[in-house]
Amino acid sequence: MSHSAPRWIAEGRSRPRVVVLAASNRPRVASELSAIVKLLKASAEVVEVDTRFAYEFSGCDSDLVVVLGGDGSILQSARQMGRNQRPVLGINLGRLGFLAAVPPEQLAHVWPNVCDGSYSITSHLMLQCSVLRNGQLLHSIMGLNEAAVLGGPPYSMMYIDLHIDSQLATTYACDGLIISTPIGSTAHNLSAGGPILRRNLQAFVIVPISPHTLTMRPVVDTSERIFDLRMQSDHPTASVVVDGRVVCRFEQDLTVRITKSEHQFQLISVPGHDDYEALRTKLGWSGKPRPGE
Repeated sequence: MSHSAPRWIAEGRSRPRVVVLAASNRPRVASELSAIVKLLKASAEVVEVDTRFAYEFSGCDSDLVVVLGGDGSILQSARQMGRNQRPVLGINLGRLGFLAAVPPEQLAHVWPNVCDGSYSITSHLMLQCSVLRNGQLLHSIMGLNEAAVLGGPPYSMMYIDLHIDSQLATTYACDGLIISTPIGSTAHNLSAGGPILRRNLQAFVIVPISPHTLTMRPVVDTSERIFDLRMQSDHPTASVVVDGRVVCRFEQDLTVRITKSEHQFQLISVPGHDDYEALRTKLGWSGKPRPGE
């Protein structure tokens, strides 16, 4: 967790430069966007309000990114920034808000503190997914949640070889396979029976979906390794999917390589919001039945 002085303060500027990314297709975002931007402008220079997630960050000199929406909007912001990651403050105008931590009614209290530099940043592991054929790179995409091999109809078993640092680890007979980051451990990984990782760990979770052999359990390994996936035989509908987006069909002659990205996702930490608080309040991790149950 970083506590160093923000760039604009170190450079002697009184106001940060901010890019706002807003999922305007959500009715609540559309209705509150104008008021929120007005509030942000009271303490910062808003250089762009992007409602289509199309802003190009490669030439951007912004200090912060404010995302209006839900956790899906946070994932989209990480993908959009690519190699130009900026600290992100998520305003929860979605449903779960596991990453988008600030309710809009708290923004007026939180935002002046952010502009004064009274916050910390947690850096989160991102993955790099590369698809190769005979050593030639065909696709390369960064992910914040996970890289997965998923199939569609007609459904049939997949046989996936996993090599770790060029050594065969195992062959999965399964319906699919997920390699997840700690942030992604509470998403598809959790639904498939994988463990929850603390979000600042430098580790990946490997979890098979509906494995044919019950001893094939989820595995946690350091992010410093190279994970190579290969299909033993062609599968008619297997696809490589990163953060919910299809990259390509997973053909037998392809290698899908998962490594630690050299870039990290930077999330502004809000006082009172931590991993265990999020598990209790967002995922019902309290041991008590929810109202009405």
